[in-house]
Amino acid sequence: MSSIEFTPLGGAREVGANSYLLRMGGLDIVLDSGLHPKKEGVGALPEFSLLRKAPDAAIITHSHIDHCGSLPHLLQIFPSVVPYATPATLRIMDRMLHNSVSVMGILKKERHIDDYPLYQHSDVEYAVGKSYGIEVGQEFAISSESELCAVFSPAGHVLGSASVRLNANGRSVFYTADICAVDQELMAGFEYPDRPETIDTLIIESTYGANEGADSVSYAEEIERFGASMATVLEGGGCVLVPSFALGRAQEILNVIARLQEEGVVPHVTVYASGLGRAVYEIYDRFRDQLRPGAELSPLSQFKKVGDVWNPEVARKLLREPCIVVATSGMMIQNTPSAAIAQEMVKEPCHGIFFVGYCDPDTVGHQVKTCSPGDSLQFMLGAAPVEVRLDNIQSYHFSAHAPRMALQRVIERIKPDRVVFVHGDPDAVDWMYENTANGALKYMSAIGETLAL
Repeated sequence: MSSIEFTPLGGAREVGANSYLLRMGGLDIVLDSGLHPKKEGVGALPEFSLLRKAPDAAIITHSHIDHCGSLPHLLQIFPSVVPYATPATLRIMDRMLHNSVSVMGILKKERHIDDYPLYQHSDVEYAVGKSYGIEVGQEFAISSESELCAVFSPAGHVLGSASVRLNANGRSVFYTADICAVDQELMAGFEYPDRPETIDTLIIESTYGANEGADSVSYAEEIERFGASMATVLEGGGCVLVPSFALGRAQEILNVIARLQEEGVVPHVTVYASGLGRAVYEIYDRFRDQLRPGAELSPLSQFKKVGDVWNPEVARKLLREPCIVVATSGMMIQNTPSAAIAQEMVKEPCHGIFFVGYCDPDTVGHQVKTCSPGDSLQFMLGAAPVEVRLDNIQSYHFSAHAPRMALQRVIERIKPDRVVFVHGDPDAVDWMYENTANGALKYMSAIGETLAL
């Protein structure tokens, strides 16, 4: 049998810049090609310098920037690389990458990051244009000169997201990428590949390995709590801000809100949605046949545009009547729509800010979640700090990542000979390594460290 080697280029004991080199069947395959959300400039890239030659292919599992954001740069270095993804992922990735070019251009001016942009719009067009859109369940050959073939299966994370199984010379590797084990409002949960018992090596995400509380969260109960809290604020004359990631979380939350309004749980006030989230929503509509059976996608026209909230007067006008605003970024990074709206909202105690996802400790969102009335926070670069008078700041667990017990069940169901833990902070990877995969060979490789599998 030919050997299998695995080398993290990023995303080993971290969440970000996810990219892994898999040598299998005589070919070099890059699994994902992301950017690190906490780093800037060339420091946000995977360690592509570890690639001794041009990879034969890149497999992109979904279109979150920490999984696809460096693909145009990879193709700048190695133009011959052939990318593969599902058709929905390619469509969303096109929007996300073009938006990244624009954002990097803004950051170059605002924060004087000379490395930006890492690539241009023309590089995005090349990368997307060269990519093959492969349907879930359709086996495809990476090269006519190798036995290596691959097949996508539903990951349940966001629209188009997929896990991938690679087979060659009687060996099988399964890379989960990001998975969600339960049905969401719009997306059905993770599905096991065909004949899971024949998988030799499992490469599995570890995002919530250190989060004990995520195991006990009920999606339905969180929606009930979320709806009741929104109703209280709106009936009291206030507004609700829901910071959301543009891909996945924004579309899910908008439809949760629409359903709760239809059921009479939440008052029928105006619901606003910000830019990139709206653009991705249009793609959800185009691929609605890939949503969860029974899911009802509300018309985008039901949600109004947020407008130029960087103008404080526009933001103040938005908050004059009770409303709900679903705005990016989910972590309330400075100078984003959610930060601009929050800057005005925290001045009044009648409103509510409801976080529905993770906030990194270095972000404004985390500062807002942990602040107290009387604290001063800076929401916009170059702007004066604002005194916080609002104390109705809450968090809800609507993550599209599987909790650690669900990940443990995936390992137990597949029963691989080898398990490689990736995509998790050190504490998360350590917990998964120490508490799962009993009986299997276990690995937690560092960036640049090659595992012989």
